[in-house]
Amino acid sequence: MYLLKVNNCAETRRFYFSAPKKLTLSNQTLSMLKFLSKVKIEFNALDPRTAACMEFLAQCNARTAKESNPSCQLLVKRRTDSYPPQISVTFVNGVEEVFDATSTPAQTIRKMILEKGQQLETEQMFREAGEKWPVIIPAEEIHQSFPGTKPRKAEEKKQ
Repeated sequence: MYLLKVNNCAETRRFYFSAPKKLTLSNQTLSMLKFLSKVKIEFNALDPRTAACMEFLAQCNARTAKESNPSCQLLVKRRTDSYPPQISVTFVNGVEEVFDATSTPAQTIRKMILEKGQQLETEQMFREAGEKWPVIIPAEEIHQSFPGTKPRKAEEKKQ
């Protein structure tokens, strides 16, 4: 906490404030970019609805984020019309998704990208292991009861 004194003619006012925390990118932000091959952000700078675009652009423009995936293209289109702000991302498998940045916060967009990225990683693991994708589970196996596992006591584990 810091103390700021402001001398006024009639009185002295005291304001207490906290120093702003240093902005750091989480590992999730860095890992988000590894699933993307292209990011396109479109917005009008004078439009008050551009908060999600600006936040997402700041995350993608960070030095550490760029270093995590230098092959990811970042395109920014500054518009002059009243077109609503939007964020388009292309995943490494070529699938493109467009987000309406007026109604979707940057955190939600990042979360959706991470979920899709985890699905891509899972798919890649199965393919590398020689398994078919998507995995099809027979209906009779889905409805089977699961016996479960019984936790062992500490003495049983040692033996």
